[in-house]
Amino acid sequence: MNKHTKIAILVAPILAVLGYAATDMYSEHQASEKRVFVMQPQGGSCDIKADKCILQSGEFLLSFSDKNGETVINSTYPLDTATLFLVDNDEAASFQLGMNTSPYYWRAKTSLGERISKPGSSQKLRIIANIKGGSYISEFTTKTL
Repeated sequence: MNKHTKIAILVAPILAVLGYAATDMYSEHQASEKRVFVMQPQGGSCDIKADKCILQSGEFLLSFSDKNGETVINSTYPLDTATLFLVDNDEAASFQLGMNTSPYYWRAKTSLGERISKPGSSQKLRIIANIKGGSYISEFTTKTL
């Protein structure tokens, strides 16, 4: 075995470990870049009062419910922050949701339940959910049947 082969055998494992570390750092950097994704209601409609409101963007899902004056959001991936907007005409009231028991569950006291309590009532909503530099946004209407 000549000296070039010996050096190659010694250097190859070091280069493999350095390549693995560099690839991991690169993929982590790509995940933290700012991106915006638009979510759409599954089935085309939402009824938060009946717990039938799920927004979707690819594999990411957000489920909405409202009970006892609290609006609750459940996500398939852990969120960093979540903000809900109740929109009337051109004015929006914002509610910063707080983490409940885990980063998958977020809640806030809102007036949404009062606004959609009667059958046939509707409310326009906006949501911004942030995950590692990615923002998932949607504007949708919930209608009580």
